[in-house]
Amino acid sequence: MSVDPMAYEAQFFGFTPQTCMLRVYIAFQDYLFEMMLLVEGVMLKKLDSIPGCKISPPQLRKCTEKFLLFMKEHFNKLFSKMEEVLLQLVLNIPKNVLLPEDRVQEQYPYSKEEFQALQDELQQLQQQCREEAAAEQALRAELEEQKAVKAELEKILQCFDGLENICREHGAGNFKESFALLTQSSKKLQDVLKDVEEKSKKMKLCDQLM
Repeated sequence: MSVDPMAYEAQFFGFTPQTCMLRVYIAFQDYLFEMMLLVEGVMLKKLDSIPGCKISPPQLRKCTEKFLLFMKEHFNKLFSKMEEVLLQLVLNIPKNVLLPEDRVQEQYPYSKEEFQALQDELQQLQQQCREEAAAEQALRAELEEQKAVKAELEKILQCFDGLENICREHGAGNFKESFALLTQSSKKLQDVLKDVEEKSKKMKLCDQLM
C-alpha cells in the first residue's frame, strides 16, 4: 500500500485514503473466503448425489485451498492496480486545490520564520499576562491589608474621640493638651524614678563599703 501519509486528503475526507483502501481490501478478502466456503458446500452436496464418486471432503478442501490461493494471488495483483488508480484519481486532492478552511493561509501567507516570530510573540504576551495577573493578585492582597489597617486606625480614632469627650465632661479641657501634659508628667516621673534608683544604688554601695 501507499506510504504517502496524504495528510491533506485525510483533512478533507476525515480518514486517510490508505485506511479506506485497507478496509476495502479486507472486505474483498472476507467476501472471497465466504464465497469459497459456499462453493465448497455446494460441491460437497453435488458429489454426494453422484453415485460412485471417489472424491472425499478432505480432498475437496485441499482443492478449495489451492484455488483460494490462486484467487488471492490474482486478487492482490488486481487490487494493487485498483488501489493505485483510486489513490491517484479518486481519493487524491490536486496540488492546485485549496480547502475552504485553508484559504486564509492564501490571503495571509506566512513563512516559517514569520510564524516562529508570531509564536515567540505569543509566548511573550502569555508571560506578560501571567506577570500582570500575579501583580494584580499582589495589589489585591495589599489593598485588603490596607483596609484592615484603616479599620484599626478608625477604631483608635474612635477611642481618642471617646477620651476627649470624657475629658470635656469632667472639665479637663482639650484632650490633646491634656494628653501632652500627661506625657510630660510621665516623663518627669520616669526621670525622678531613675534618679531615685541611682541614689539608692549609691547608698547600698556605701553601706557595703562601711
